[in-house]
Amino acid sequence: MSVVLDISRLEPRQVLFAPSPLSELAEMLHVLSAPDHHPGLRAWATATATGLSSGLADRLAEADFLWHATRADILLPARPAATLAEELDALDERDDETFVASALEISCMAQYHRGVPQPLISAKDAQEARERAAIRGPRQAAFADRLLTDPRGVRAWLRRLFEDCEREFFADAWHDARTRLYADARHKTELLRRKGLAPALTAISPALQLDDQQQRLVIDKLVDGAGTTSDLGLTCIPTAFGRPHLVTMITPGWRPVIQYPITTPDLPRPMTVNLLQARLEALAHPVRMRMCRALARGSHTTGELAAAHGLTAPEASRHIARLKKAGLITTQRRGRYVGYQLDLNTVARLGSDFLDSLLR
Repeated sequence: MSVVLDISRLEPRQVLFAPSPLSELAEMLHVLSAPDHHPGLRAWATATATGLSSGLADRLAEADFLWHATRADILLPARPAATLAEELDALDERDDETFVASALEISCMAQYHRGVPQPLISAKDAQEARERAAIRGPRQAAFADRLLTDPRGVRAWLRRLFEDCEREFFADAWHDARTRLYADARHKTELLRRKGLAPALTAISPALQLDDQQQRLVIDKLVDGAGTTSDLGLTCIPTAFGRPHLVTMITPGWRPVIQYPITTPDLPRPMTVNLLQARLEALAHPVRMRMCRALARGSHTTGELAAAHGLTAPEASRHIARLKKAGLITTQRRGRYVGYQLDLNTVARLGSDFLDSLLR
């Protein structure tokens, strides 16, 4: 499973690395809405939520679906600006139909096969948007209905909401984060200039790889999707608040956007979905689970494991090979004997690796 972006017509000059105040605000709002996704930011989320005025907290809850599960397209500027005000000005220039369709991300996700939805024009698209919103509760249903019946009023309401966020918490948080974000964007831009497209794109994250022909960018996620840069180019937005999420916007007709978390030395590299699957499958076998109990307590040879679990030597070797291929055990040679031991740090990380892959 992966998201595949056709970059066969993409040229280096069409790629932009730039921070976005609006997308970073969206990530902060997501952290406040879903703090369990971001255990490393729990202290920030708690302190910020506690400091919100009651009026702002209530208003954020009304528009929660714009950033809780997914990031609505309006929150990922294809042409980032230096300030939140400038990006909100650019958002104001979008026509109502484009704004509403991209804001109602829940109404768009399953319909790209038949084109971008037009909820202000198509009664069918509007009804589907209302139904999807209703599934998520009355508050979201009411907001979606307001957006469909009074788009201008809701757009003005959203702008005031984001401006109030800036006054209450975003300005300080952005001031602290932007130095790292601009440094990352400069580094990637210089890499693009000196070494070309492939090194710059794959430097975004270990979860991004080019195919053998370097015609497609493969984004390792537990979801299937496809899009193309065509002649539109590509925007890559670094985020300090987004880990573990790797957000892709591949709406037909829109310039694709990838929002990626900046790397920090103290955090592990994201695991590929294939490796995660191999590790979970290796551990799922009942015989290997019992073998792991012994391997977690100390080093054992193949012969010891075979005798302890009633296996032949070849059977024990096959199980060991499966665990070794998944990177779950280490080896120690003692003369002519080879001992195997469970890599406890790797196994301990499986839960967080699995969660990161789900949320990526």
